[in-house]
Amino acid sequence: MTPTYVRGHGLLDGRTVVVTAAAGAGIGGATARRCLEEGARVFVSDAHERRLAQSAEDLAKEFGDDRVHAQRCDVTDEAQVRALYDAAAERFGRIDVAVNNAGLGGTANLVDMEDDQWTRVLDITLNGTMRCTRAALRHMRDQGGGVIVNNASVIGWRAQKGQSHYAAAKAGVMALTRCAALEAAEFGVRINAVSPSLAMHPHLVKVTSQDLLDELTAREAFGRYAEPWEVANVIVFLASDYSSYMTGEAVSVSSQHP
Repeated sequence: MTPTYVRGHGLLDGRTVVVTAAAGAGIGGATARRCLEEGARVFVSDAHERRLAQSAEDLAKEFGDDRVHAQRCDVTDEAQVRALYDAAAERFGRIDVAVNNAGLGGTANLVDMEDDQWTRVLDITLNGTMRCTRAALRHMRDQGGGVIVNNASVIGWRAQKGQSHYAAAKAGVMALTRCAALEAAEFGVRINAVSPSLAMHPHLVKVTSQDLLDELTAREAFGRYAEPWEVANVIVFLASDYSSYMTGEAVSVSSQHP
């Protein structure tokens, strides 16, 4: 069953959205596009400068130079993270939505895993999300409101061989989201997370065996993986006023059965 692409409905008209790891064809890129289709101005970032520049150029051609801006950011570097959110606020006047999408996966059994494998996944996926949440929250506190959406994963709930580092990081993202949301409520800031199961994109294909992808796809009720834009739709919902009473939630974007 092929899903039908949903047209924009102006859910983010006039708002400024920052999206990390937005280069390429994954969830971040799909989110940037969906936010633009919903009327937002988008500040995109990624650690890969060439891919980021190409993505920003393509989006600007379609949606206008005045609505798209890009800046490289490595989320393991606190100075770069601060500079990203400062630049977005300066460029567009405020930050209404921050989508913290940067993450790193991989497959390795714990018994064979080296410390640097564990540390790198945790530093990008969990610590990077913390740095971005903190930087966005400081701006939103001072401006009196905003929305943060973090990208977690169903693997933060479900066990899978070879994924202890990634699962620990994504479970940490969920816990971070819940605790930060309680702290942010007094500032009028909402913080939620999406937890996708299997969204197909080129990078996933590179780091995952075809046998495992086939096995994971077979677990999905619809017998297919999610398109990145289907996850982006849920991110847009959480960023919009339609989710005004939701905070501290991790929303599963999945058709997977146990």
